Amino acid sequence: MHRLFAELEPSLIVTEQNLADRVRYILRSNIFDVAELERLRREAVPSSDENATAEDAAPQMYASRKSTATSPHSPKQAESGCREGSEPNAGYLFGSQPGLCETDSILFGAALAVCRIIGAKVSTAGRATGHSSAIPAWRRRIEERIAKARALIGRLICFRSGNNRPRIVRTVRMAFAGTNVSLSQPDITQKLTERIDDLKQRIAAWGKRIRRYTERSTRFNQNRLFQSDQKRLYESLERPMVSGTGPAPDQADTVAFWRGLWSEPVNHSEGPWTEVVASQCAGITPMDPVIITPDDVAEAVRRAPNWKSPGLDGLHHYWLKGFMTNIGENKPL
Repeated sequence: MHRLFAELEPSLIVTEQNLADRVRYILRSNIFDVAELERLRREAVPSSDENATAEDAAPQMYASRKSTATSPHSPKQAESGCREGSEPNAGYLFGSQPGLCETDSILFGAALAVCRIIGAKVSTAGRATGHSSAIPAWRRRIEERIAKARALIGRLICFRSGNNRPRIVRTVRMAFAGTNVSLSQPDITQKLTERIDDLKQRIAAWGKRIRRYTERSTRFNQNRLFQSDQKRLYESLERPMVSGTGPAPDQADTVAFWRGLWSEPVNHSEGPWTEVVASQCAGITPMDPVIITPDDVAEAVRRAPNWKSPGLDGLHHYWLKGFMTNIGENKPL
């Protein structure tokens, strides 16, 4: 298969390792089913004797470099790609799809088709949408600081209460190290109270930092889960059912209660400001529809990283740069 790519694009130097590295980034998103992938593959690469020979040789080639394909990908190697397998048919694919959504779907399908051509194993795991089990290192450090600060507060309170054990005294001296505070001075009780309050404020600030991260992470994962699997999201939001021990409510009383809430007519008072706003907005000219051209897309993705994590569509910027179209002239999409 590498030989066929070299014949299609002699000016492009692509090694088998480079092709295998790019394959893994495309196959981690499971958007299309098997039937859709097969249809896109047939559209991107029409069946011929040469393609049949290439498909027969692909599994052997993939098996020979299986050990090297599992090595971590280096972004520095992403300077060339797999556009040779689908470039002759790019005009056929994109000529009948004027919309961005349709073009994005076909680009993703074409990227998977290229990976099928080179004989890479398609992953069906999909992208992760749940919470990660790994705790960030910065959070572990903050939790350790909170634990040490709480232990120090406990010993300072013990010393303030009159506990003069050597271990407690040694800890208090370490807490006031570098502050010119002596344990024998008259206002040591006030200094202890100030030190305890300072530690409590630090613990509150550290805990608020962790709480902000947790809330943001929860929102992010819920948004991703809503885009991929709404059923799982709603199931995760459901509370456990609690069976009541009392008598069941009467059906007639329940119907009467809700009918009294929703069946009674209600007169809403509309403020006069709504008419003022409507009259002010009547003379505003609607904005012209925005037309996104291929040049706009090319300029937007020109400086974008090739293999950074994709968005919800699962399509890397590399494919927007690498796929070529032969509509009018040979230029990137």
